[in-house]
Amino acid sequence: MEYISRYSSPLGGILIASDGFALTGLWFEGQKHFADNLEDEHEEKNLPVFEQTAKWLDVYFSGKEPDFTPPLRMKTTPFRQSVCEIMLKIPFGQTMTYGEIASLIAKQKSLARMSAQAVGNAVGHNSISIIIPCHRVMGANGDYTGYAGGIDKKIYLLALEHA
Repeated sequence: MEYISRYSSPLGGILIASDGFALTGLWFEGQKHFADNLEDEHEEKNLPVFEQTAKWLDVYFSGKEPDFTPPLRMKTTPFRQSVCEIMLKIPFGQTMTYGEIASLIAKQKSLARMSAQAVGNAVGHNSISIIIPCHRVMGANGDYTGYAGGIDKKIYLLALEHA
């Protein structure tokens, strides 16, 4: 069974999902790939992980870097998980390009190269937005390319971080 909660952010409603112990999803209402890994059977429930997530979001939307992360469980493929693990290491207020992530994954897998487009697809399917900071991933020239929540939200989040 999965559980959900809702959070009101300065950018609109956010749906949060959990397996009861860890965060499994965080989406802006109406975003691309909205709740794509949420089980059909779920119920709204107050859980400690939702309280932690709301606290994290409160700190974040106040313009500060949270000093903790709620427990996370990514329900995704191994490749997408490796992309998410790299995104988790992008520091608050900094960015990285799809190509830089592709190069890191190529090195991890001892490959000559990795497709930045494959990385872009993985970033776009990140089911735990903001906390796994896909908004910090930029195009090759620093362009604000792609963000499932919308480019306007990406720009807001990066401005909030003074990136």
